[in-house]
Amino acid sequence: MKKATRSEEITMSGQSDRNWYPCLFKSISDGRGSLTALEQGEDIPFEIKRIYYIFGVPRDVRRGLHAHKRLSQMMIVMSGSCTILVDDGETREEFRLDEPTSALFIGPCVWREMYDFSANCVLVVIANEHYIEEDYIRNYDAFLEYRVRDAKGTGVRID
Repeated sequence: MKKATRSEEITMSGQSDRNWYPCLFKSISDGRGSLTALEQGEDIPFEIKRIYYIFGVPRDVRRGLHAHKRLSQMMIVMSGSCTILVDDGETREEFRLDEPTSALFIGPCVWREMYDFSANCVLVVIANEHYIEEDYIRNYDAFLEYRVRDAKGTGVRID
């Protein structure tokens, strides 16, 4: 399982061979506490159209269990911790988010599952589109089929 660290920091230019990457945001700290500022186009690599947050998830519950055809997201744990599994049909990786300066960018055509939520976890999700039910792929086999058949032309890299 991976965790974003300073040595693994990847720039917002998306320098990754996958359609996901961990991020570390800069934080300013002093005796008064810490502050992290996020800016569209700088820290968030897309126009922000929707923000929602997930909280109060029982420890044994999995969330997500879907992919998006076109949507991109940035996931940030504001409090607590959770694990995020990402899968493009060929490669699976797990990331542990446990501090408010680390995040995970997930682009289109990536299956995601969030689990192992701590009792105090608040997971903030920033998205580049409004909620569109037709963008969701909620069945893993359908996701694999879509990835091969339909993802070409969406800007998603298909090997």
